[in-house]
Amino acid sequence: MEDIKTEMQNALATLKRGGLILYPTDTVWGIGCDATNAEAVEKVYKLKKRHESQALICLVSDYKMLNQFVEDVPEVAYDILKFAKKPTTIIYDDPIRVAENLIADDNSLAIRVSKDKFSNDLAKRFRKPIVSTSANISGEKTPGSFAEISPEILEGVDYVVNLQKNKKSAKPSAIIKLSNDGKVKVIRK
Repeated sequence: MEDIKTEMQNALATLKRGGLILYPTDTVWGIGCDATNAEAVEKVYKLKKRHESQALICLVSDYKMLNQFVEDVPEVAYDILKFAKKPTTIIYDDPIRVAENLIADDNSLAIRVSKDKFSNDLAKRFRKPIVSTSANISGEKTPGSFAEISPEILEGVDYVVNLQKNKKSAKPSAIIKLSNDGKVKVIRK
C-alpha cells in the first residue's frame, strides 16, 4: 500500500538536499527539483539533455507563492487562472528569487499554480517553487503514463515518488505568455 505521507517526506528530503525527483503533477509525470538551487536545475538540464536556453516550468502552491517569485504579476493572470478549464502555465516577466539558470534569455519564467493534490501539497510544504518538466529526454515523446518513462530518466533521478497507481495520464498544460507591457500570447493550447 502506497503511503502518501512517506512519499511526501521522501520527496521533500530529496528536494532539500538538491536532488531530483520524479513525481506526479496536475499534467504529466515530471522531473522536479528546487527552483532556487542552480546546481539542482543544472542536473535537470543534463538529465534531459536539454540546452539551458530552453526554459523549464515551475510549480507553485498558490497565488501568494506566485507573488513571492514574480516581481509584478499582471492582474489578468488571476482571471486567466480562475477561468482556465485545464492546467495553465503562464510565462511571467521579471522572476525573482529563483536560480539564474532557470530564467529564460528574455528574463521570463513559466509558472503554474498546481491543482494536483500531491504536487500542490509538495510545493506548499517545500515553501519554494519546484521545477516541473516532462519526464523525457529533450526531443523525445512525452510519456503518457509512468510505464512509458525511459529507464534513463528513472535511473537519473534521486527519488521516484511511488504514486504510480494514483496518476492517470494527462496532457501537458496550456502555456500563455503575459508580458508586462500587456501583450498576451498563447504558446500551447
